[in-house]
Amino acid sequence: MRYFMTFSYDGTNYNGYQKQPKAKTIQGEIEKALKKINGDKKVDIHASGRTDAGVHAYNQKAHFDLSKKQECDKLIKSLNSLIPDDIYIKHIDEVADDFHARYNVTAKEYVYEINMGQYNPIQKNYQYQYNKRLDVSEMERALKYLEGEHNFKSFTKANEEKEDYNRRIIQTLLIRDTKDLNHITISFLGTGFLRYMVRNMVGLLIEVGEGKIKSEEVIDILNAEDRRKAGVCAPACGLYLKDVFY
Repeated sequence: MRYFMTFSYDGTNYNGYQKQPKAKTIQGEIEKALKKINGDKKVDIHASGRTDAGVHAYNQKAHFDLSKKQECDKLIKSLNSLIPDDIYIKHIDEVADDFHARYNVTAKEYVYEINMGQYNPIQKNYQYQYNKRLDVSEMERALKYLEGEHNFKSFTKANEEKEDYNRRIIQTLLIRDTKDLNHITISFLGTGFLRYMVRNMVGLLIEVGEGKIKSEEVIDILNAEDRRKAGVCAPACGLYLKDVFY
């Protein structure tokens, strides 16, 4: 039987989502729990994509197969009782055997949190503590140049060799917290993302907000298809996988 689950996690204490030898990962912890539920038989989970060390998720999605049929509500309770409390299984459904949590994705939404105000030690793992003012209006203008279909080679890992760097950003938003004007959230909805792509785009937006580059220079950086042109990579702590769409 194939099952499809939605789960959230705090990535602070993990070496990323993807299973690695001798490292604590989200995938590794969930698979250990599923193995116990599956009569000590190995279970592989296939997620919508991986997140790096320190990155969080509100609604990550994955599928897995079990050798025996399980009631979904009981499966959720069993899993949550076995996994660490910084991971939480929110929902599980039975799905067709040909469903794939990665290959059936139509869009993903990531959000990035920035604190421009006083340093907040309580939020240091959940917001980028930039702690200085940024030109938010100029950042909003720069965001619009990232929308649409582009070659995003300038915004991925420098040595990441891929056949296709084209991705489509459907919508971007810069949201100002009306209760705390020092807190901003940047949202990216797209059909797919390269490794470090969101963090590199945020890094560029911060340089725009600092006045180091003008918003319209984003066009030249995209056209350059050169990682060295796009500035710094923003820290992992402010990044969240908000949702995955099918």
